[in-house]
Amino acid sequence: MNVVLLAGGVGGAKMAEGLAANVGRELSIIVNTGDDLELHGLAVWPDHDTVAYTLAGLDDQVRGWGLRDESWTVMDRLETLGGLEWFRLGDQDLATHLWRTDRLRAGGRPTEVALELGAAMGIEPRILLMSDQPVRTEVLTEDGWLEFQEYFVHRHQEPTVRQVRFRGVEAAETTAEVLAAIAHADVIVIAPSNPIVSIDPILAVRGIRPALEEARARGVPMVAVSGIVGGKALKGPADRMLASLGEESSALGVARHLVPLISRFVLDRVDVGLEEEISTLGVETLVADTIMTDDAARARLAEEVLAFATSTAGTSP
Repeated sequence: MNVVLLAGGVGGAKMAEGLAANVGRELSIIVNTGDDLELHGLAVWPDHDTVAYTLAGLDDQVRGWGLRDESWTVMDRLETLGGLEWFRLGDQDLATHLWRTDRLRAGGRPTEVALELGAAMGIEPRILLMSDQPVRTEVLTEDGWLEFQEYFVHRHQEPTVRQVRFRGVEAAETTAEVLAAIAHADVIVIAPSNPIVSIDPILAVRGIRPALEEARARGVPMVAVSGIVGGKALKGPADRMLASLGEESSALGVARHLVPLISRFVLDRVDVGLEEEISTLGVETLVADTIMTDDAARARLAEEVLAFATSTAGTSP
């Protein structure tokens, strides 16, 4: 079974790990690159690396980002010298960025560099960048337009978001690898990632939405898993973003945001009361325990998602 996952952030990484436990190398992950940045002259890819470190079993599950058993010698010294201190990169993590930047400066195509890194880390699934061209997510707040990491890390997601844009997306197009993965997909899953700043950037890249629509037209099931449970985001500012942008902060709001692209939708048991209204959107529903607390829970949810996606008629138990 060829499975394609659209993903960003911790929710996307957890879903990727669960799917990998079920289908291994048959999984292709299209990862958001709108959060990427250049820092200290290095190419830093936060969403890609969160997915990669998680699949390699190296992620720091306590912090929710970066590598486990990290040290901070370089950052501590930079802070002493008066350098930028709000975006901290661990010593091991810096090695990843150094290696990647060297490969890119030597002429490596970003997607190929990502695949090389995955191979070096022993990752079976393929992590595919949504585009080889730079796209940068920016949010409009009362302080004006902010780059995503300025908003997310430096300002701790505190400013109210009034608008979101993806700078550079007009010049970006997706890759042959992404189009091939979608063309050969038996199932397409949208992870429980922030729908606005993790999934929307992917969908905005030229070539991706038409490929997904073509896949759905030929009968490929497209199932989304809600990252909003009980009206709250499991991690990050998705609930507040949905509300401030005039959408509903709920599983129903997520389903509305992704219709008409999706054909099936998974919501948590806490939100079972929303199932009937979600069904009126024209999607089949599954109620499940969507809280991925550990490896077993991730694999179990992914198994349920795949079974639901491939069933002849999706029904809630």
